[in-house]
Amino acid sequence: MQLARVIGTVVTTRKDEQLESRTLLLVQPLTAGREPAGRPIVAVDAVGAGVGEDVFFVRGKEASFPFYPSEPPVDAGIVGIVDRWDTD
Repeated sequence: MQLARVIGTVVTTRKDEQLESRTLLLVQPLTAGREPAGRPIVAVDAVGAGVGEDVFFVRGKEASFPFYPSEPPVDAGIVGIVDRWDTD
């Protein structure tokens, strides 16, 4: 799992049928110090996250696991919303 901040939504005119009714969000991966790490990516939302929230996301085949038994064709998926984040 990786940390990210939701920075926007993605609107499409056409999607794969397995992505119908699924929300696509633009997320910015973050370091432990809450600094941007790399380029933003598009992730399918499995938890109802919104813009401005910090989230956990996964990449690869695991990104489709929250939608079992269907396996939508996704490379990144949001699997959790961060309630609190403390670092020493």
